[in-house]
Amino acid sequence: MSEADILFKKPTYPVNKSLFDYLERFDRISKVQICYDDLLRFSGSINVYDKQDQDTLWARVFYNEFERNEIDLNLKKIYSLLHSDGNSDILKFLHVDSIDYCTFGNSKPFRIKVRNILNDNYTHFYVKKADASRIYGLELEHILSPDKINFLVYDDTLIEEHILGIPGDVFMETLLNKCTETEKAQIAKEFVKFNERCMIRLLGDMRAYNYVIIPIHDFDQVVYRIRPIDFDQQCYEGNFKIYRPQFFKENYPMVRLVKEKLQESSIEQYKNEERAALAKRILSAENRIKRILKIMGNDLIAPQEYVDQLKMDLYKYTNDLNFKNAKRMGHVLSAAFKFVTRNFKNANLFKPGF
Repeated sequence: MSEADILFKKPTYPVNKSLFDYLERFDRISKVQICYDDLLRFSGSINVYDKQDQDTLWARVFYNEFERNEIDLNLKKIYSLLHSDGNSDILKFLHVDSIDYCTFGNSKPFRIKVRNILNDNYTHFYVKKADASRIYGLELEHILSPDKINFLVYDDTLIEEHILGIPGDVFMETLLNKCTETEKAQIAKEFVKFNERCMIRLLGDMRAYNYVIIPIHDFDQVVYRIRPIDFDQQCYEGNFKIYRPQFFKENYPMVRLVKEKLQESSIEQYKNEERAALAKRILSAENRIKRILKIMGNDLIAPQEYVDQLKMDLYKYTNDLNFKNAKRMGHVLSAAFKFVTRNFKNANLFKPGF
């Protein structure tokens, strides 16, 4: 059992009209009529294995010819909307190589592989059941992260682009020990920042397989970035530790790396840098942030007992009355953002708490 233990499977929360209107305002609504349930009508499947002949927990699914033709066409249209302007001229150059289905986790996604037949380049995207928590998480990632993310919603279906990178658990198992000491120190710094970022924006369940490590070649060195790839636990859990990746046992190699490579003063410095970066992004997108937080504040995306537990944990952590007065998860997140931006404006980044 990890210190940040998730006890129950999270339910799916519907997309309400206010959120749907917001998505429409910012061009997140798909013009292509495709539903998650359409993809469930597969007639057969086989397990997908990796290069080491290990079961990936994905199943490659097959459809009868009539349904496959219609599904393929709509999936190619979705690809065009995600990665281009929706122009149908490119469809003749696209081929749907595979459709995989995963029963692991909450979202039970379909993974679509689309290949350009002119040059054999390919990319993936995912089709899932639309869930308000996940959509809020994706939108906040787009606004507050240096990495933008494309996604679309159609009715009760969510389409997400694939986020490139090496899954955290795979990286720790196969590549971390091969890194130089300098690279390990840089990875430790990034994990500190990632931990702080998830805590402030209340993105939970960042176990090792829910984020990716991205190596970037820069002149004569390789630097690493960490990005979340699962947004299911945005503002849901009542346990504050769920929003702090450091408390998951799956992340222990990263936590150990931080202890070995960074001094306390450096850890505080990197935390402050991340708070400042987030504060700047919140302030630069203030109107959009206010709009999405207002919708979240009126939306039911977590049990009330979770809201009450989390807001009191954060009140004890920060002594900020805005947390204590929060009524829903959207208000808790709004209080967190106000706390960070207020401290940033006051140039008091070294205050204990967030």
